[in-house]
Amino acid sequence: MVTAERRTDIGPPNYERFLPPVIKANYGKWKYHEVLKPGVMVHVGESGDKLFTVRAGSPRLLSTKTLRNFADLAEKYCAGHLRFTSRNNVEFLTTEEGNIDPLIGDLKAIGYPVGGIGNAISNIVHTQGWVHCHSAATDASGVVKCVMDDLHEYFAEMKLPGKLRVALACCLNMCGAVHCSDIAILGVHRKPPKIDDDSVNKVCEIPSVVASCPTAAIRPTTVDGKQTLEIDDNLCMFCANCFSVCPAMPIADPDNDGVSIWVGGKVSNARHEPMFSKLAIPYIPNNPPRWPEVVEAVRNIVEVWAKGAKKYERMGEFIERIGWPKFFELTGIEFEKEHIDDYKHAGLTYKRSAQIRQR
Repeated sequence: MVTAERRTDIGPPNYERFLPPVIKANYGKWKYHEVLKPGVMVHVGESGDKLFTVRAGSPRLLSTKTLRNFADLAEKYCAGHLRFTSRNNVEFLTTEEGNIDPLIGDLKAIGYPVGGIGNAISNIVHTQGWVHCHSAATDASGVVKCVMDDLHEYFAEMKLPGKLRVALACCLNMCGAVHCSDIAILGVHRKPPKIDDDSVNKVCEIPSVVASCPTAAIRPTTVDGKQTLEIDDNLCMFCANCFSVCPAMPIADPDNDGVSIWVGGKVSNARHEPMFSKLAIPYIPNNPPRWPEVVEAVRNIVEVWAKGAKKYERMGEFIERIGWPKFFELTGIEFEKEHIDDYKHAGLTYKRSAQIRQR
């Protein structure tokens, strides 16, 4: 069904204008799809039409030169059609099976790996990091580059037990998908913001700052006759929400900021309800430019899962089956006080799945 042409001065143009003809012709009428080889899949419509997808890994931040290279390949092999996935992969869409291998060859020639489909690690979805974000506790692009360089074999081949989805958020406000990924790399602050008492009443709206704190750790006070703020260190969870509305409360601390690792999240309803990520490693120090400790920790978790998981078993399902004590034993991760979850929240009681079970 084709909707009427939109005539408005706001919002995006109608997506149907950009669909490849084969997708438009078979919209809602796809019969099945299958993975042909690493990074390549085919969708078959009820009409018999076939659409081949070639997926390549790409960085989240792209130069115009890279975009032009991708556009040239799309023009050459795909009638000008490509798409980006939610995890920053670039997918080239073609109806000609004979274009697949030449396209893969050209992608590899300019340095872009093909893979990430099926039982493989997909590209890592991540946030802004030190490139842009004002509340980042770690970098995003740099860490992701280092981790994917190390795990490249699991992207280019399909030798994992199941899908592996990794995410990175540079602080716990998590504009990445760290709450629902098999492995999550999460930047953490460990000290409360430093308050510039001389500047607070000049650049901040004190009621707004107080209201911004999710744990009610901030309250108004007076210092040397000036209106300012104070923080209850026992309530602060180092989220940097206050800094977002008050630049006189900087939270970045190069000596204490770092990375935590979380595991076991997923969005899929297949075989198990959706799962939230849970803490595995509370703190790893930032060590740019290659973050060797983070890379080693992620590879260790991946290899423990790859060795012990059943076919199609996701990370969280694997841990649930063997138990957390066994997971800590196999990975060699030390159990620390941060692993004791004493935070009460409604997420434990909300229904998070579309699965309905009658009693």
